[in-house]
Amino acid sequence: MGARSGQKLKLFYVADILKKYTDEDHPMPANEICDRLISMGITAERKAIYDDIECLVNYGFDIIKTRVPRAGYFLAEREFELPEIYLLCDAVRTAKFISAKKTRELTKKLEKMLSVHQFSGRDMGIYIDTVGKCANEEIFYTIDSINRAIENKKKITFRYGTRCLEDREIKTVYKQMTVSPYAMTWQDDHYYLIGNYEKYDNLIHLRIDRMRSVSESECTARPFSEVSEYNDVFDVVDYTKKLFSMYGGDTEEIELKCQKGILEQVTDRFTDKIFIKNVTEDSFRFSAKVSVSDALVTWIMNYGEKIEVITPKRLRDMVYDRANKILKLYK
Repeated sequence: MGARSGQKLKLFYVADILKKYTDEDHPMPANEICDRLISMGITAERKAIYDDIECLVNYGFDIIKTRVPRAGYFLAEREFELPEIYLLCDAVRTAKFISAKKTRELTKKLEKMLSVHQFSGRDMGIYIDTVGKCANEEIFYTIDSINRAIENKKKITFRYGTRCLEDREIKTVYKQMTVSPYAMTWQDDHYYLIGNYEKYDNLIHLRIDRMRSVSESECTARPFSEVSEYNDVFDVVDYTKKLFSMYGGDTEEIELKCQKGILEQVTDRFTDKIFIKNVTEDSFRFSAKVSVSDALVTWIMNYGEKIEVITPKRLRDMVYDRANKILKLYK
């Protein structure tokens, strides 16, 4: 880099030095900033650093001058606070739909948003569970393709993989699909596409990590108003809160009688906005609108005698039939 070019970029390098090497516990005096600039081949004087810092502050950088723990400057506010970076790193590391390779890449990008001193305090990449991670390296391109198709109101084509047994070996079999995409959501530790499979008049949920070779079709997507209750905007929050484990089903109002000991679990699942009635010393009843499905039956049966279905009768019968089948299995 030529000297003249370096001088023009000096302000940017000062900002980088403050971002990388300073924080509240590690301020840097002007003379040390000069030394770092000189090591980069950029001539610098202490007095000029004061002007550079003033320019950066006027631009919007939150640079603080301090005398504790020593005299100097530090960058006080960053794009993300330290606990936020930790939270994001943990979310990326535990997300099953992000491959192990992409997890390492993303955590390294997040690490660069910390000072070297903050980063040294914790190893962001200490452990990645490669067994639980998906092996689909296409997934970020897939998400981008789906987003563009939703924006353009176009169908998408792709190969969708499902597991099957051949003798004693587990294999993945792919089939070609064409779907009208409406929304994506992260539920139950997986990323799902919500859309309409052209052969049916309902909504389906597909694991995005199982999709391969996604491309936007020239065909216009089917309006979601034809296959859902939504007209102007597909309300993914409203839709997913009615589902259990992304299993679809007819939406009905259900009433459950629950023991008070599982109030936390009930409100975790249905939120604390549920309408509670008929409270006794040991139990309470509540009603909610949800999709009645096998996944809902499974959730209810997880709590055994602690939950009783009051209505609808169809759901009572589903729980009764499931319990009978399990009982017969163990007789």
